[in-house]
Amino acid sequence: MTTVLKFGGSSVATVEQIQAIASYLKGRADAGEKLVVVVSAMGKMTDSLIAQARTITDRPERRELDRLLAIGEEQTISLLSIALNSLGTKALSLTGAQAGISTMGLHTKSKIKQINGELLREKLVVNDVIIVAGFQGVNEHGDVTTLGRGGSDTTAVALAAVLDKRCEIYTDVDGVYTADPRVHKTAKAIDRISYDEMMEMSALGSKVMEMRSVELGKKYGVHIFVGKTLDSQKGTWIMEATETMEQKVVSSVSVTKNVLSVSIKHVPQTDSAVADIFELLSNRHVNIDMISQTTFDGDVFLSFTCPLDEEEFLEEALGDIMNRFTTVKVDRHDQHAKLSVVGIGMRDATGVASRLFAIFRAEAIPFYQVTTSEISISYTIAQSDVERTVAAIAHAFEL
Repeated sequence: MTTVLKFGGSSVATVEQIQAIASYLKGRADAGEKLVVVVSAMGKMTDSLIAQARTITDRPERRELDRLLAIGEEQTISLLSIALNSLGTKALSLTGAQAGISTMGLHTKSKIKQINGELLREKLVVNDVIIVAGFQGVNEHGDVTTLGRGGSDTTAVALAAVLDKRCEIYTDVDGVYTADPRVHKTAKAIDRISYDEMMEMSALGSKVMEMRSVELGKKYGVHIFVGKTLDSQKGTWIMEATETMEQKVVSSVSVTKNVLSVSIKHVPQTDSAVADIFELLSNRHVNIDMISQTTFDGDVFLSFTCPLDEEEFLEEALGDIMNRFTTVKVDRHDQHAKLSVVGIGMRDATGVASRLFAIFRAEAIPFYQVTTSEISISYTIAQSDVERTVAAIAHAFEL
């Protein structure tokens, strides 16, 4: 039996934690399992490496930044392999490139193109544990690239897909909850959740799983377990939707803090102006969300949101837009959050939006934008209103 496991940065933050994980993996290997283990950089190592680069320049060259960031995971794989081998368990560490992970796209935001699964199978014949650096791969030019936030999750699920195995994700939380327990202390644990709900939650702010990894899981039918490292708690299985899952109209509330809200006023009312603006944003790789548009007296007003950590890309794009359209004026707000209500049962239920608007009215909570999907409704609100809004919605929907 072969299993793919992933351990996040908080799980491997110290040598002592790495040794504890090595002991756990040895027990599973001794029981006859072959293990492919994906690891992140130790603790806040990635943040530390970025900070070091930014002491030199605010805008480090992205190819070199990828080369620097890859060091974090490479440190962890070596230490874990050393720990396992010292316990008598035959282990081999591999960088993303050595594991056959080919990538494509922009540096610091690359995507996995393909993985050489046969290479890994050959290594497993002579090793009990293969340890792969998450978050990284190699592009067609032979350059090291990184996969962006949550890239180690994506690495793990992609390896499980190639090997046709299940994937176990271990982190500092003991599964998926109806709301972030740090925001709503009485949030309930979820035993099983559908791929669609988890993707929606990830896209709308949940930090438990990276959206691309869940999308890969759904595409290739990889069952994903999320649990706390070296903990006996049940955790959460992410899998296909079942009839039982669909009986609950609303399953969770997700919050994305640190959202930039942008309004662009006085856009010319022409056939191409709006398309040109979004093309300029796309050219700068700004991840746009929650778009709205209104027209008044010949002027077009555009509003959208994007993550605060993409402010550098946004500033470049707004400069391009103002150079192209000299009449526009831009307003920005960086103290907003996106709150989203998610539930696969919303596909067939009516009245959810009505109940939500009634909650906002009763609690006197202002909102600035609203968007919907088949299984979610999202609002832009002030960050200062997040906790009381989550509490009101959780109470109304018994979350």
